[in-house]
Amino acid sequence: MTPELLKQGAQRVVEHAKLVAELTESGGRSAGYGRVVQDAKEVDVTHGRILYLEDVSVSFDGFKAINKLSLDIAPGELRCIIGPNGAGKTTMMDIITGKTRPDEGSVFFGSTIDLLRHNEPEIAQLGIGRKFQKPTVFEHLTVFENLELALKTHKGVKASMFFRLDSAQSDRLAEVLHTIHLADSVSKQAGLLSHGQKQWLEIGMLLMQDPKLLLLDEPVAGMTDFETERTAELFLTLKGKHSLMVVEHDMSFIRTISDIVTVLCDGSVLAQGTLDQVQADERVIEVYLGR
Repeated sequence: MTPELLKQGAQRVVEHAKLVAELTESGGRSAGYGRVVQDAKEVDVTHGRILYLEDVSVSFDGFKAINKLSLDIAPGELRCIIGPNGAGKTTMMDIITGKTRPDEGSVFFGSTIDLLRHNEPEIAQLGIGRKFQKPTVFEHLTVFENLELALKTHKGVKASMFFRLDSAQSDRLAEVLHTIHLADSVSKQAGLLSHGQKQWLEIGMLLMQDPKLLLLDEPVAGMTDFETERTAELFLTLKGKHSLMVVEHDMSFIRTISDIVTVLCDGSVLAQGTLDQVQADERVIEVYLGR
């Protein structure tokens, strides 16, 4: 993390202090400067940011999917990302998780971990979890077995054969079951769950990895109204304990959970603020919300 990048990040902390101060423990705190530790494994959020993207660009066959994108998120913040199809939302998540390498720019996890130096498995181990739109669970296993498999433990054959949950792991699994509203379905086969319940289970599997940052792509797509309401409750429970980046099109859902909304268009930030602020922005009305 260069001093200039930290300086710019600190400036954005000041600019968004009124919004972020109510969101996170670190909101509004003045950022200092730190030295880049290239092999750092622990996330340093003393500068009040857990994720920095700075002037990130990437092109595919001449099409600029991401164009000088700069974005940062505070620890414990729940940030909603909206934008028209092709705005770069999925590509941005691909870059953060190491699936796609940008042509230029910087991507830092905290102030010391350069994500561009790590591959997908390493980034997951560092504490960034991602959920795609379609739920991916082991349908032939029970809810309990899915969560047990997701535990952050050694996955060798011998270790797996003799693995037994200790008391702390059992407590954690019970806590996650309660959080994701599946405590009453612990013995149910995952394939028999509703679409929304499968979404919750996959989120629970991510939580078993104890991520610091969660990237969630259209989490309420295809859910019933009841499931959408329960998902909003779930996300509000996670806010503050984890940082969340939520890509979604359901504006009523966004209104329920969001404090800060970022609008992407043509691979860069078009507008940012509360939902009311971005909905009133003429540029957003023109390219996304419609008149």
